[in-house]
Amino acid sequence: MKKTTRFITPLAVAAILASSSVMTLAQQTQSPATAQYNGSFAGSPEQEQAYKDGMEAAKLDTLAKRKIDATTSHLYKNPPARVKKDQRDAYRTAFTAGYNKAINDAKANGGF
Repeated sequence: MKKTTRFITPLAVAAILASSSVMTLAQQTQSPATAQYNGSFAGSPEQEQAYKDGMEAAKLDTLAKRKIDATTSHLYKNPPARVKKDQRDAYRTAFTAGYNKAINDAKANGGF
């Protein structure tokens, strides 16, 4: 039971944060951070998704008071099923870039 709870709780938090992030983005105009993201990480759609996954994972790790390290994140260790085995290194590279960007932005702006 504990293992199930430890798995489901972060997923529920992720779903809640993802829905609030989408609503926030819909209400805002394009911010400089969004413009920088669009210009600074050009890659395949899969790599862009990995970058976004890294940014979300950084937020979740911070809010859950977990260790702030991209390589210890669940999605870094276990990329989503949609990521083919030969693409995992590229996913992890983009994930790490997004994770670090989110952490650096949070430090510069006083948190999430």
